Amino acid sequence: MNERMYELGSRRSVIREIFEYGRARAAREGADKVFDFSLGNPSVPPPAIVKETLLSLLREEDETALHGYTSAQGDLAVREAVAGYIAAKHGVKADPDHLYMTCGAAASLTITLSAICNAGDEVITFAPFFTEYKVFAETAGASLTALPSDPQTFQPDLEKLDGAIGERTAAVLINSPNNPSGVVYGEETIRRLAALLEKKSRERGKPVWLVTDEPYRELVYGGVKVPYLTAYYQNTVVCYSYSKSLSLPGERIGYIFVNPDAEGARRLYLAVCGAGRALGYVCAPSLFQKMAARCQGAVSDLSVYEKNRNTLLSALTSYGYACVPPDGAFYLFVKALEEDAFAFCERAKGYGLLLVPGDDFGCKGYVRIAYCVPPEKIERSLPYFQQLAASYGSPFHGKRPSRGVMGTI
Repeated sequence: MNERMYELGSRRSVIREIFEYGRARAAREGADKVFDFSLGNPSVPPPAIVKETLLSLLREEDETALHGYTSAQGDLAVREAVAGYIAAKHGVKADPDHLYMTCGAAASLTITLSAICNAGDEVITFAPFFTEYKVFAETAGASLTALPSDPQTFQPDLEKLDGAIGERTAAVLINSPNNPSGVVYGEETIRRLAALLEKKSRERGKPVWLVTDEPYRELVYGGVKVPYLTAYYQNTVVCYSYSKSLSLPGERIGYIFVNPDAEGARRLYLAVCGAGRALGYVCAPSLFQKMAARCQGAVSDLSVYEKNRNTLLSALTSYGYACVPPDGAFYLFVKALEEDAFAFCERAKGYGLLLVPGDDFGCKGYVRIAYCVPPEKIERSLPYFQQLAASYGSPFHGKRPSRGVMGTI
């Protein structure tokens, strides 16, 4: 057998391990005694248009055609609809012959990196970063280099990027709004990043590709703008998923958009098609392709996430936790109350709180809290966050709790 694949299969990601632990503990002790903040699984239903569209497709479309194969890169009418939306919404050039429909963002990233990278290449990202980036890069034959972000803002440290880009750097991979920090990379950051990548591409005589992972694009609060990268940097590939915007993570539908103005854009797009073929990611689910085409611009009710963010951020900071305020996504990336985030998460389990240590996100000493849960769960969890802080000596008003108040680890 392939030993690397055995290793990946025998050891789940830390997020999935905690999620499975939470399911088992809830079954044993009761769901009301477990506050699972591990998985970024949307907790609000899809917008009404999704159900209406699916029912309409099932009623009106020929069943054989509806459930049949599309073109490998996706149905042309779907790609035309997506390209038209991108062009109208973001004011950029887009066409269906540079779009590839995929089974969600994971497929988009795996295909894109496989299309760009050769054996021995390097992909650079910024910590904190989504834990699976390392797997995706290594599957493409490359290595992943994670550079630190500014700890005060979690914006990328572009001076470090300037010194890190070398001859084997194939791509820079960014994620904004960011998982796990919720931080949005501002326009000034993007302009500086684009200028740096243009300079490095000229120096090397070949492009440094910018790959942008965008499943959280619509999940922003307070009118914050998420810059559309092809408007700032020519050699950009957008990897998108409808999982979060439409609350459809289990349906696995997304796309790859190669900027038509990129250097050798057609050649890269054909490499994307080839990587999709080689990896078996051809013909994304037909029904959900057609659903997505009709639901462009629709978004689930973000007010629930915004309320959860405001409630949790306000409470945790009052208890003594430190966190860079997030402008998007549905995560808080909180400084653990001891250096060892794994030990902190183990203690948190004693209070029924299931948190994800930040080590696999590239930031030791932090934990991720996914607040995409019902608001009442946030409210019920607050006393236990407070008691957890008190167990470290953080000031709070109330009695100091005993360890393991909600059961043993």
